[in-house]
Amino acid sequence: MMSSKAEVTYEQCMEHVKQYIHNPDNIQLIQDAYEFAKDKHEGQFRKSGQPYVTHCIQVADTLAQMPCGPSTIAAGFLHDTVEDCCDVTEQTITDLFGEEISMLVSAVTKIGKIKLQDEEDYQASNHRKLFIAMAKDIRVIYIKLADRLHNMRTLQYMRPDKQKRISRETLSVYAPIAHRLGMNEIKSELEDLSFKYLHPIQYEEIKELVKKRESERDEQVQVMIKDIQTILDTYHIPLRIFGRSKHFYSIYKKMTQKNKRFEEILDLYAIRIVTDSVVHCYEILGYIHATYRPIPGRFKDYIAMPKANLYQSLHTTIVEAAHGNIFEIQIRTEQMDEVAERGVAAHWKYKESSGNENRQKDIEDSLAWFRDFSLMTDEDSTDAKEYMNVLQRDIFEANVYCLTPRGRVITLPPDSTPIDFAYRIHTDVGHKTVGAKINGAIAPLNTPLHNGDVVEILTNNHSQGPSADWIKIVKSGHARNKIRSFLQKKDRENRKEEIKQGQQMLENEFHRLNLDEKLLDPKRVESIIGSLSFKNLDDFYIGIAKKRVSIQAVVERLAKNQPKSLADEEIIKMYNKSGARYASRNESGVIVPGIDSIQVSLANCCSPIPGDDIIGYISQGHGVKVHRMECPNISREAKRLIPVQWAIDVDDHMYDVRLTIYSDDRTYLLSDIITIVQQYNATLKHVDSGIDSNSLTATTHLDLSVRNAEHLRMIMVNLKKIRSIHSVERVTK
Repeated sequence: MMSSKAEVTYEQCMEHVKQYIHNPDNIQLIQDAYEFAKDKHEGQFRKSGQPYVTHCIQVADTLAQMPCGPSTIAAGFLHDTVEDCCDVTEQTITDLFGEEISMLVSAVTKIGKIKLQDEEDYQASNHRKLFIAMAKDIRVIYIKLADRLHNMRTLQYMRPDKQKRISRETLSVYAPIAHRLGMNEIKSELEDLSFKYLHPIQYEEIKELVKKRESERDEQVQVMIKDIQTILDTYHIPLRIFGRSKHFYSIYKKMTQKNKRFEEILDLYAIRIVTDSVVHCYEILGYIHATYRPIPGRFKDYIAMPKANLYQSLHTTIVEAAHGNIFEIQIRTEQMDEVAERGVAAHWKYKESSGNENRQKDIEDSLAWFRDFSLMTDEDSTDAKEYMNVLQRDIFEANVYCLTPRGRVITLPPDSTPIDFAYRIHTDVGHKTVGAKINGAIAPLNTPLHNGDVVEILTNNHSQGPSADWIKIVKSGHARNKIRSFLQKKDRENRKEEIKQGQQMLENEFHRLNLDEKLLDPKRVESIIGSLSFKNLDDFYIGIAKKRVSIQAVVERLAKNQPKSLADEEIIKMYNKSGARYASRNESGVIVPGIDSIQVSLANCCSPIPGDDIIGYISQGHGVKVHRMECPNISREAKRLIPVQWAIDVDDHMYDVRLTIYSDDRTYLLSDIITIVQQYNATLKHVDSGIDSNSLTATTHLDLSVRNAEHLRMIMVNLKKIRSIHSVERVTK
């Protein structure tokens, strides 16, 4: 067990070091690190009033008792020296102590040196830096845990608001890391200290309840220990047996999460039996079950199926018949006990004794979750909060243990599905998944997995990959991000194909009409895309491929075809024959040059507005219909087209237009769109919106009344600025 929480001296720390580090050079390295830290922190004091170097000693001592190697302990002494107040650079540490120690000190120092205005962003970014450093070298987190442990032990010297903030961070980040690394002693102490500052009333209540029951509990536990010892002595099995106290925060969690009273917590009476071999563990279990009645559903075999943090033990809960007391019994080997309390560092110590000197790699290879964690750690990721959410659920909250057919344990978040399982095995397996078997039976891909399920993933190399529906099914952020990445890549590939298709369609139309291909020069094409409401050439070609714009209108724009107008006499003759009644110009705002009175109206199909290039179309019985130049409905009607123009005084008129908006689906999208329309004093006549459930995109149609093309352009420009909107297009009805 670790030493007392009372602060140790440098001499006591070195005594702990020398218990397992015997190389004189390594001991000298640690001593030199201490002397350097002592010198650089001279004159500095902590909030408690103690010399700052005492903090460095406590951190190094915690590392020595894990136990860690000499480089890690030296880095523990030095972890706060590369600060402005100490006037020490990374290069100085490298020159004096080598690159390995310098890297550890640098990684610990850089965590937290990010300044953001938002406290939540700051915390998330800070923690992401911590995990990225941890993924590169697990010893970084040892130092941070030792640092945080001593800070929590001296938290009483901080302001109450800082006490709560640091305790919340400890409970949500550092304690879960310690748990994942199997460092139960550190994890439990961090939790209890955080609990003390976050919920002081509940802490004192539970502390008092435990104290009241302590003498009674100890007496009953000792009686039970004596009885079990007597039974096992008969079989001459070497063992240690002792009582185990429940930590305050653990009691609090069971009372709140499971809605239980203090008296209902079954493992408040806990006994641990430590023996010399796995065979003896199972033998002891058999003797206990033969003597006492086990409670159904409370037996767990973590020896056969270790936890992700390498924890191994047999757990059973029994009833002592004489008084009806309930006891939790834990049975494990000496090695398992040390790993359970001190975590992977102790596991590494046992591995080292068999000649394995590559400590860092050995720990990482032993932790299946750490391999997965390293894959999730993306230093280029920009969304720190999303990153932390993924780690919180996929690593800290993962408590479902499933197996592959070959026995590999896969740890997943609650309610995970075979798809989550597939992506945790390998990204390619996830992409090629077509089905799954759970415990030998075919099961739907959205089936929730449970502890102990054996999952076989069925794949097909010709699979089209994941669908957008999978994003709604999966529970792990890791799988969700992989699926999104695949779909985004597929969208990019589809986009490239559509761009090529649009280009080819335009070229084919030019060939068909025997037009000069020089008209397809990119600069010439770019000159017309703005008037067609496209942002760039790529969107323009995609619009052609998807038939969002008439290819005939595009060809006409590029070729600049000027239709021949009919003579004034022919127009008058045509209208005389049809008996058309002539209307004045001001009803439409359009003038037909050379004719004083003629029936003129705006075409509903393309809804021209002042500022648009327009053309008139002779419609028998309906006068002149005014179209936009690019309107596809008149592209083949050159003989019936006449020139028209906008009158000068049309600003007091309002003209109808239709827009189509393509965007991602999100809440308040319509509200944002309507706000822009209102801000620019346009009249909204009709709006409807639909969602594509496969791609999660939205298409919104707006019918507006605007003054002119410039008014419309300003509205469209500002609509495009709205978050999640991809394009805004003016369309022909």
